[in-house]
Amino acid sequence: MSEKPNLNYVYELSGGDPAFQEKLLRIIREELPLEIEAYEKNLENGNFILAAENVHKLKPKFGITGLEAGYELAIEYEEELKTGSTRLKDDFKDLLIVVSDFINNL
Repeated sequence: MSEKPNLNYVYELSGGDPAFQEKLLRIIREELPLEIEAYEKNLENGNFILAAENVHKLKPKFGITGLEAGYELAIEYEEELKTGSTRLKDDFKDLLIVVSDFINNL
């Protein structure tokens, strides 16, 4: 993945308010691992509709971290999961690793 996560949108959204920035990042740090875990469990169990719902919940994290192509990938993957296709599973896994590493290293 050539796209690199960043905090530009967080800075823009917060208007420079460090307390707001930290609150937003804290929410992402708390929610991200839980949402990834739920996605992986549903995917493993073949619950593709529920996995699609999990991907839907993960999409905002990609947008917030500046991963526009990642956000678009998530949209496409969500739709594929609804049809039972996991063609983009490996690409999505790579995206999850990138965003998780970024968030965990803040």
